[in-house]
Amino acid sequence: MRVIEAQNAVLTNVEVYEFLNDQARQHHKEKRRAPGNLETVRKELLQYLESSPNPMSQRPLPYNVAAIPILIKKLRPYSISKGECVMIMNLRPTSIANLNAVLEDMEGRFNEDAQQSIVDIVIEVLGQFPPPPEEEEGDAMQTTE
Repeated sequence: MRVIEAQNAVLTNVEVYEFLNDQARQHHKEKRRAPGNLETVRKELLQYLESSPNPMSQRPLPYNVAAIPILIKKLRPYSISKGECVMIMNLRPTSIANLNAVLEDMEGRFNEDAQQSIVDIVIEVLGQFPPPPEEEEGDAMQTTE
C-alpha cells in the first residue's frame, strides 16, 4: 500500500469517532475480523475518546457530524480559521478561559461581548457539559492537623 495524498483533510474527533464505530459495526455485520493491531488501535482510541474529561465522554453525545457545518456557519462572522474551528469542535470550550486556549490572540481579535457570543454559539451547537457530581458531606476529604 502507498499513500497517494498525504493529508487530504483534517478530521475532528467526532468524525474519527463515528468512522471507527461505523467500521466496527460493518465488520461485525459482515462477520469478519480486522487485523489484530487495527482492532487494538480502534478499541484504545474509542476508550480514550469516551473517557472523562474528554468532551466526547458525555452520553448521549449532544452533537454529531451534522453539527460541524452549523458551527462553521455560525462562527463565520468572527473570521475564525479552519484550524481553530477544528480545535473548538475537539475541545468544546464552554467558558471564555477555555476559549482563550483555542483562539490565537483572542483578546486582541475579539472584545468581551464577541468572546461571550462565541462561547454561547459553542454551547448552543455542541451542548453544555453536565455539572460535576456534588460530593456528599461524608465523602469530602478531611484534613487532620
